[in-house]
Amino acid sequence: MYKNLAAVIAAACFLSPFFPLTATAAQPAQASASSGNKPVKAAFVYVTPVFEAGWTHQHDEGRKAVEQSLGNSVKTTVVENVAEGADSERVVRDLAQQGHDIIFTTSFGYMEPTLKVAKEFPNVKFESITGYKTDVNVAVANARYYEGRYLAGVAAGRLTKSNVAGYVAGFPIPEVLQGLNAFTLGMRSVNPQAQVKVVWLNAWFDPAKERDAAMTLFNQSVDVITFHTATNAVMVAAQERGKMAIAYHSDMRKVAPDAQLMAVMHEWGNYYTQRVQDVQSGQWRTGNASGGLKEGMIRVGDFGPKMSNSVRNEIQQIQKDIVMGKRQIFQGPIKDNEGKPVVAAGQALTPVQILNMNYLVEGVVGKVTP
Repeated sequence: MYKNLAAVIAAACFLSPFFPLTATAAQPAQASASSGNKPVKAAFVYVTPVFEAGWTHQHDEGRKAVEQSLGNSVKTTVVENVAEGADSERVVRDLAQQGHDIIFTTSFGYMEPTLKVAKEFPNVKFESITGYKTDVNVAVANARYYEGRYLAGVAAGRLTKSNVAGYVAGFPIPEVLQGLNAFTLGMRSVNPQAQVKVVWLNAWFDPAKERDAAMTLFNQSVDVITFHTATNAVMVAAQERGKMAIAYHSDMRKVAPDAQLMAVMHEWGNYYTQRVQDVQSGQWRTGNASGGLKEGMIRVGDFGPKMSNSVRNEIQQIQKDIVMGKRQIFQGPIKDNEGKPVVAAGQALTPVQILNMNYLVEGVVGKVTP
């Protein structure tokens, strides 16, 4: 995982333009070796084991959707619990050597290993999920998680009694900063006095550390919590402490039936299916895809018993406004948490500016550097 945020931001300035989930970028790719009757061989690399809920669960649900949609015309392979870095490079290279036509690498820290291996296998297509660097045979895709996070913040702002929310976060990369800031903006849009306390873990997958961070936040007046890590440990902690929590990745009412207010989920089935079909037809192109509430890649729901009907209705109305373009998440005026203006009144951040986010907004208690 990248710990030098400045390097990440500088590199991100060379992003290719976004393209819709159903469109393609300009660079043509060679026709797939799997064209015709031969099934497409698609591989998926996961950073954690496949659990009943969480980050990897959602990607594996996407893989299953590919199989269900395409049947015998696709054959999928899974390698789970692969550490970022040298291990992932070895795994991705091995999958390419096995003759896979397309390889989905589903963690930010897989980006550089994926790019390196892709240069060795120009006829294999690679999808770097949550990365930002493309190549002729490497596309990147991400979701606008922050749209769901904003809605979750509205719920937290309406239902908190202490006016203090908690956020357990993995690494301070732009994707995580976007979500944390959107959550805070949503919360303060309905509760201007609210604060969000963040704990950085420097890990995506460490259930013990996730739990300890949640417990620490609960001891600091936090009564509603959310997270950007890979497991359900924060939800379990909230259930035990009698606090409110917003699930991320998946519905987690199974482990937090009383604590869960709602869930912010990401759905990969349509995107993965389309990209495999593109390989099958020889139409795969590199590029940078992004989907949110409008495209169905981000979904909110699975409301728990502590969610009031009035707040649910408010969230659903705001969601409609976001989908219709009537509300921008990062609309000025916005200050960072040191008082510096970062978005002027009447202005909104562009997609590239959002991708380059490297600050915390007013209301967040904490620093970008863990």
